[in-house]
Amino acid sequence: MSAHGTVLYDAPGPRAKAIYRILSVVVVALLLVVGWIVYRALDANGQLTAAKWEPFVESTSWTTYLLPGIRGTIIAAVASIVLALILGTVLGIARLSDHRWVRGIAGTIVELFRAVPVLILMIFAYQVFAEYRVFKSDYLALAAVITGLTLYNGSVIAEIVRAGIRSLPRGQSEAAYAIGMRKNQLMRLILLPQAVTVMLPAIVSQMVIALKDSALGYLIGYVEVVRSGQQLGAFFQNYLPALLVVAVIMIVLNSALTQFATWLEKRLRSGKRKKGAVATEEPQTLPTMAVPGLDMTGEKRT
Repeated sequence: MSAHGTVLYDAPGPRAKAIYRILSVVVVALLLVVGWIVYRALDANGQLTAAKWEPFVESTSWTTYLLPGIRGTIIAAVASIVLALILGTVLGIARLSDHRWVRGIAGTIVELFRAVPVLILMIFAYQVFAEYRVFKSDYLALAAVITGLTLYNGSVIAEIVRAGIRSLPRGQSEAAYAIGMRKNQLMRLILLPQAVTVMLPAIVSQMVIALKDSALGYLIGYVEVVRSGQQLGAFFQNYLPALLVVAVIMIVLNSALTQFATWLEKRLRSGKRKKGAVATEEPQTLPTMAVPGLDMTGEKRT
């Protein structure tokens, strides 16, 4: 912390610094006490013994519980993210339509599914699919999870797309219309390619949310990593180690998704910089050849 004051912050004096040090010591002491109490409670229940961690070094625990759960999480997350990107792009562009009825329908869909919780969407989709036998019983839970995640995240991505396109300078649209481009050409060739890099951080955050929300599928019987961890904990009576391992798996999956999105964003930005550098290069002039009887300007020598 800087010792100099700013417009929004006054530098603390000796008395304030002493109070801050005392409060810091008190907070650290409270955290240590709470940590000790939690440790004693877990140790008394035998949750910290080495035997509770032994199932995770056995291959059967992974092949029976964790790996099927990880596969279920990845399938639901990838499918819902892809479909949500498609749905969000369509709805986002529709909200910018010149036709009022198109904007009205798209806006109603976006506002409706943004307001409904993801779990309610999953349960509702599950009941509808089961009632009308839309999918086989083995795929009911997966279809409901993908439907709920797609509708919710697609409506959020639609607002991201709309905001990203509107953030671009209006002069580009006016110039495109001036040279005779149509609305779909403007959107496809000029606005969307530029808006992608602007929208990418927000879209990545929404992808991470979709990956985490896939864990809600366990409430409707979908086999994903959280449900698998709970089943493993119930079988071996090691709930705490099982939940910690599940938490680590989710952190790894989210980190991998974030790293991939960061790499993609850098690649897109570097590609645009290269194109811009090529476009701004000055055209090379051909060397002038000397002609007998003429000077360099083409005039006849005197």
